[in-house]
Amino acid sequence: MKQTLEAAVLERVRLEAPFVLVSGGKGGVGKTLVAVNLAAQLASEGRRVLLADLDLALADAHLLARVDPPATLADVLAGVRAPRECIVRAPGGFDLLAAGSGEHLLARDDADRRRRVLEVLADLSRDYDFVIGDTAAGIGPDVLELGAAADRVLVVTTPDPAALADAYGLIKALDAHAAEHNLDLPTPELLLNQVDGADQADGLAVKLRGVCERFLVRSPRLAGWLPRSAFVGASIAAGRPFALDRPLCLENHCLRRLSDRVQRWFPPFPTLKPALKA
Repeated sequence: MKQTLEAAVLERVRLEAPFVLVSGGKGGVGKTLVAVNLAAQLASEGRRVLLADLDLALADAHLLARVDPPATLADVLAGVRAPRECIVRAPGGFDLLAAGSGEHLLARDDADRRRRVLEVLADLSRDYDFVIGDTAAGIGPDVLELGAAADRVLVVTTPDPAALADAYGLIKALDAHAAEHNLDLPTPELLLNQVDGADQADGLAVKLRGVCERFLVRSPRLAGWLPRSAFVGASIAAGRPFALDRPLCLENHCLRRLSDRVQRWFPPFPTLKPALKA
């Protein structure tokens, strides 16, 4: 009964902007890479975007965006900083709300903390067209509760069999969580990373969809794919979103298609909000 009440409280905390959660069952599949570059691409199209690092204990979105935040979400939760004091503008034109790294206390299960995080995002969302959340890997309580509160969940995986199995496990856990708490959860969509091309991405998505249809009565669609790429690898090492360079390359073509897909989730497209004064 307690868990049901906690989930109901979290469900009622709704954001004013579309809230897209980027997650993955297995670590190392590139979910933070996807979240950072999706935020940069949406910003390049004139959208006001907040990227919130919601891996509260082991955050690293600020490293991929190469920014040095003055404070983090951990400071907000501790009551020592206001949320807007922790936001920093990242290369590419999106805003980043960073989280802490090595914050072992934030790794603990805490429903009140999750509710506070959602309240912070709901308040901040008034200034944005999109809020992108980058979660921890796995199926912990933070991932499941935030997934239930999100408007859409994007599950990132790779062709690695363990990553595909864990992607299915995440979709299964989200489905079970929604059923247990009588929540309406749109079926997550897939982002296939590090694939050799569209044919491989389509084939893997069809296989994963078939498993989900058989055992979960869910049919996750393929939202997009990213190629196995030395260019992307170099961007990670440099701490610079690949969305900012080589606009005509295949990697950025794929990223633009993902951005289009995300925006089609929320018709009509959100009205552009005026830029905030510096």
